[in-house]
Amino acid sequence: MRLLHTSDWHLGQALHNYERTYEHQRFLDWLLDTIVSEQADALLIAGDIFDTANPPASAQRQLYRFLRQARERSPQLDIVVIAGNHDSPGRLEAPAPLLEAHGTSVIGNIVRNADGEIDLERLLVPLHGSDGQVAAWCLAVPFLRPGDVPRGETPQEGVDPYMNGIGLLYQQAFALAQSKCVDGQAIVAMGHCHMVNGESSNDSERRIVIGGTEALSAGIFDPTIAYAALGHLHLAQRVGHNEHIRYCGSPLPLSFAETGYKHQVLRVDLAGGKAAAVTPLLVPRAVELLRVPPQPAPLEEALAALAALDLPDLPHALQPLLEVRVLLDAPEPGLRGRIEAALAGKPVRLAKIEPTRKRDPSNAEAAALSLEQLAELQPDDIFRRLYLQQYGEDAHPEHLSAFAELMLTASHDGGKA
Repeated sequence: MRLLHTSDWHLGQALHNYERTYEHQRFLDWLLDTIVSEQADALLIAGDIFDTANPPASAQRQLYRFLRQARERSPQLDIVVIAGNHDSPGRLEAPAPLLEAHGTSVIGNIVRNADGEIDLERLLVPLHGSDGQVAAWCLAVPFLRPGDVPRGETPQEGVDPYMNGIGLLYQQAFALAQSKCVDGQAIVAMGHCHMVNGESSNDSERRIVIGGTEALSAGIFDPTIAYAALGHLHLAQRVGHNEHIRYCGSPLPLSFAETGYKHQVLRVDLAGGKAAAVTPLLVPRAVELLRVPPQPAPLEEALAALAALDLPDLPHALQPLLEVRVLLDAPEPGLRGRIEAALAGKPVRLAKIEPTRKRDPSNAEAAALSLEQLAELQPDDIFRRLYLQQYGEDAHPEHLSAFAELMLTASHDGGKA
């Protein structure tokens, strides 16, 4: 059978106040065509469907319209959706009874019975081949919080209980799936998590840090598993040297740090209970993200690079989003005005100005402060230290006066300013 693996859509996302609805719709239209052209039997969506736990109505409509159209265009298609750390499990699962009638299984929550035991059955989803018979079982495990993992287990000394619980849950779900397998049926896992040595984009990926640790070992997956479809990291990558444990990555760049990513959906062909082939299908980029200059440069060089931009005349929704990267010696009050003047008349949307300050290592403090020392600092002390760190010189009197006025206003407003 043939699977398509995708994740981290982040529907409803805005990039520095520019909403991405057009780009997301172009991806979803492409994915619909790809489902049909690739003759996919199942679509696995591995979490972070939405960008926030309370997505706008437009993003929710976009998802449900896609699910309806996918089923209409490919009536035999099984669709499995799990919640990611950005998603609200309850909100994602709310329409599940309606979606199940149209071939979509949504797993957002870990459910326990009256005895407190995890309902593992609801995490197992049968996947059907082109002949309509069950060809694989999917372990659809959403993003797990500490309260979601099995209770009462005592891990080995030095092993984090949360991490131990995640591994135990996958083991229990795998054992149940294995008991159901007949005639060479494959077992496929889904998860939304951060694996050991996974390469992340700190600009757009929310870190999953619980109990001071977050990275899982590939050992949570049984060696006989056919494929593990992962979500959370936006860069498409293998886990370790395992061809069958993969992040597909996000379908579009979610920050300027991701402009060089090759965004893709993974096609997975199962045969004989294994992943016979994993093939990237590159997602066309509807809107370009530009970083000018490619590396931070002095202001005059950056302005020259902007003036030299030669871009095609495109409708507003298709115009590139731009990050300007400037290397500064000192604060530049008129920075935005000068950049906007250099871009006047150009078909580009200025999304972000990224100033980088030159730092003098000789002015940096040699040692980090202790917790006791931090507790003794006053707000103006912190302001002075940050100013020195950012600009390599002491804060000017007018800056200190403005900061004092801000703090005074905040105290009068009850800290609401």
